[in-house]
Amino acid sequence: MHVCVTGAAGHLARALLPELCAVSWVEGVIGVDRVSPVFQHPKFRPVVSDIAGPEALAAAGRADALVHLAYIVLRGRTSRDEMRRINVVAAQAIIGAAAAGRVVVLSSAAVYGSGEGVTEQAPLAPLPGFLYAEHKAELERWIAMHGVRAAVLRPHIILGPHALPLLRQLAAMPVYPRVPDPQPRLQCIHETDVARAILAALRSNAVGAFNLAWPEPFAWRSLVRSSHRRTLGVPLPWLRVALWLASRAGGWGGEPGWLAGAARSLTLDCTRARDELGWTALRDPLDPVEG
Repeated sequence: MHVCVTGAAGHLARALLPELCAVSWVEGVIGVDRVSPVFQHPKFRPVVSDIAGPEALAAAGRADALVHLAYIVLRGRTSRDEMRRINVVAAQAIIGAAAAGRVVVLSSAAVYGSGEGVTEQAPLAPLPGFLYAEHKAELERWIAMHGVRAAVLRPHIILGPHALPLLRQLAAMPVYPRVPDPQPRLQCIHETDVARAILAALRSNAVGAFNLAWPEPFAWRSLVRSSHRRTLGVPLPWLRVALWLASRAGGWGGEPGWLAGAARSLTLDCTRARDELGWTALRDPLDPVEG
């Protein structure tokens, strides 16, 4: 199997590419990104290109399978239009180019917005103002509308040595969002478990959505208190203003819309991934030894 991977210089690709090149059933990997990936392997060939560029579309069309990882989570100084172009429009183009082969798309648990024990049948209801989640939901609707036979993976917050460091940065701060008890519950997943799920999806004929999460939930307050002897609960409106100021001043954190998720529980039922992909999470993403 020859596999085309978009977002090949990104956080998750750094965990996926070594695993992908290590298995015997993968003969070659083409990695597409706007910057050159640092990863090197005899099976790996980089393509420096926008994912909607001619060379990227041709590579996706020639490959036996596409793993689509290219996305922007936190906008920073990227314009709203450019963020949507990458997350939705360009994604549609390369998925369409690869639709004749196996397609695995990385979506997000954020498409649900909130809920407890959420299954894949739950409606897509991303939090208003969280652009990344809105874009993921829009792309998923397009995939369904156009009948693309894709495995769509919906991981919860991804942690690990290469993962987006935002949650670790927030957990290291001596403040937490102050919300009434009972505390909202969230979940994480280790990047290596996401990589394992991608490999399982490539080997499977299963299509549709698959939730991915470590089974044990956590609360922001307990997470912060585990790292600090003294903590301070800060009202969500204050944090929202601070995040907005940080975003405007330095592009840090993106729009504050995602912060609303700190006040709402979101936990996943991962039974379908276990039954159809043979996948279960193996690594505790909040264990410092495992991470």
